[in-house]
Formats: sequence, structure tokens, C-alpha cells
Amino acid sequence: MHIPDGYLGPQTYGSMFAVMVSLWAKAYSSMKKKVKEETIPLIAIGASFSFVIMMFNIPIPGGTTGHAVGSVLLSVLFGPWTALILTSIVLIIQALIFGDGGITAIGANCFNMAFAMPFVGYFIYRLIRGKTPISSKRSLIGAGVGSYIGLNIAALLTALELGIQPIISKDSQGLPLYCPYPLKVTIPAMMIEHLLLFGIVEAVVTVLVLYYLVKTGTIKEESYHV
Repeated sequence: MHIPDGYLGPQTYGSMFAVMVSLWAKAYSSMKKKVKEETIPLIAIGASFSFVIMMFNIPIPGGTTGHAVGSVLLSVLFGPWTALILTSIVLIIQALIFGDGGITAIGANCFNMAFAMPFVGYFIYRLIRGKTPISSKRSLIGAGVGSYIGLNIAALLTALELGIQPIISKDSQGLPLYCPYPLKVTIPAMMIEHLLLFGIVEAVVTVLVLYYLVKTGTIKEESYHV
């Protein structure tokens, strides 16, 4: 799902970066007020976990990749604003050091995977979980469903951002300047793999990790929720 350099025009990556700047400011303010010192080690482990699973990229036709993300799990454990910051840090490090995702596309990649995915996933998780404890079956089901839908929302946004480039960015001869694939190519290319494979992997990983953390007593009813 990492969009590389050269596939988004300045209209798209510039606007996405501007949106993310305001979201990063809001998230930082939220973390600064609520984060507790004892939560920092687990937060760091959560960010490391997201970094590792995102490094297992499988190329997808259309100029991007498919992989698990872990941002919905982070939002379940720490809240969506903290998940936004953690996932953004991971994506920025991957782009700057490992070349995984373009530097110009940082804003778009963060919008898709660090904002849309954890917030949508968290909303669905809370809707299914209701007022039951985090150790309940409804909590695990909610985390799995939220992860699956959240990942696919991020994949859809990626497909839309890529697919509109031939429409909004053309040269004098009408040829696309950036991503050459239209929506009829990008949407199926992204969604088939994520609906049938990567979304399921994301859900399974999220449920298993959450179950392990609850069973081992690592997390206790929102004690790490910031």
C-alpha cells in the first residue's frame, strides 16, 4: 500500500501533506496531554511491531504493494490519535531510510494508513465491542472486523489517489504525467488482493496479538489507552 515517488502529482501529494500536518498537530497535542510514563515501553513495542509487519511487502500491479499494517491494533491498545502518530513515524522512517514508499507520497501514505485506517477500524471496533471488557469475545471480534475493514478502506483510498492521476494530471498531448493507470485498473488491483488476502491476514494478526496481550495480563481494561 506504500505509494512510491512519481505516482502522485503535486495537487494530490501536496494536499494530502497539508491535511496530515494539521492531524499530526492534533495527535501530538492529544498524546502530550494524556500519555503516561509507564505506557511508553509498550507504545514503543507497538510501533516496532507495526514497522516489522509492514516490511513484508508483496508487489501489486499498479505501482504499489500489499501488506499488513497494524494501525488498528495500535488504536485498540492506545487510542486512534496515538496510533496516528506511531504509524506515521513508522511510515516516515520506512520512506526516508528504506525507500519503502515515496518521500513526496508521505502525506498520502500517512493519510491512508495512519489516519483513515486506525480511525475507521477503531470506530467499528468500539461499535461491536460496546460496553464489554477488552478481554471479551466481542472485543476480539470487533478488533478483527475493524482491522479488516480499516485495511480495505486504506487500500481503497490508495486506489482512488492513484486512479485519479490520469484524470487530473495530463501533458499537452493528453498523456498522464504520473500514475498511468485509471480507476478501472487501480481499484480492482488494490481491492481484490486486500479483500481476499491482506485484510484477512491483518484481522488474524490483530486478534491473535490482542488475545495474547489480554491473556498474559500485559493490558488491562484501557490501562494503556491514551
